[in-house]
Amino acid sequence: MSTLAKEGRILADFLETTETSHRLQQMLKNTKRQLILISPYLKLNERIKQELEDLDRDKIDIRLVYRENQLSPSEQNWLRSVPTIRTSFSQHLHAKCYVNESEAIITSMNLHEFSQVNNLEMGILVTKEQEPDLYAKVHEEAMTLVRISKEVRITVAEVPKTTKAKTPRAKNESGFCIHCHATLKLNPMVPYCKECYALWKKAKDNSQTERHCHICGKANDSSINRPACYSCYKSRKDDLEFPAVSSK
Repeated sequence: MSTLAKEGRILADFLETTETSHRLQQMLKNTKRQLILISPYLKLNERIKQELEDLDRDKIDIRLVYRENQLSPSEQNWLRSVPTIRTSFSQHLHAKCYVNESEAIITSMNLHEFSQVNNLEMGILVTKEQEPDLYAKVHEEAMTLVRISKEVRITVAEVPKTTKAKTPRAKNESGFCIHCHATLKLNPMVPYCKECYALWKKAKDNSQTERHCHICGKANDSSINRPACYSCYKSRKDDLEFPAVSSK
């Protein structure tokens, strides 16, 4: 990643193909308040979906503008499941730009899994700290594209071939202490054993990183606010109560 400078004024990082994808991933992880995603073509890979679902849990304002108005039923269903994402359609959109409250990526890469894996892309990273004026112009133009695009309410759902009734949670189902891996009653709201909870209570650090998933017991960077690994959370979020993570 190289820094571009013109007459000692403009500082921006040039991104190659893998760097563009990597910095976009880092942008999603680091977003605190607002995220704007502008991409004519849209097909999200699982890593991007996971990051967006994490942002949804934190109630982050996410704006998504795209051009191709022919999303697959599965993509539409996923977008419906993430309520903080507000989607807009722009018929003449060609720009690709990704912006949060501290940085912006202007790039050739669509928010499409094929582009991220197969295409040769490039981009420019602008940070608010290094280039506040340039960042402000990019953010303003991104918000303009959001305003002039037509908001779309995702309503089309894929009709399942078979309907399965939800399996009720067993009353005495077992889970694991996220710190010491001891077996205890499954309850994501109380993911510590008594001894480890007493230790945690002394620090009362909700972001304290622990060692295990409360549900499957496998190694995971858990915390009292996020006691389960992503796959367990996704599969059990409809029948288990999870902590509500406040906005950052």
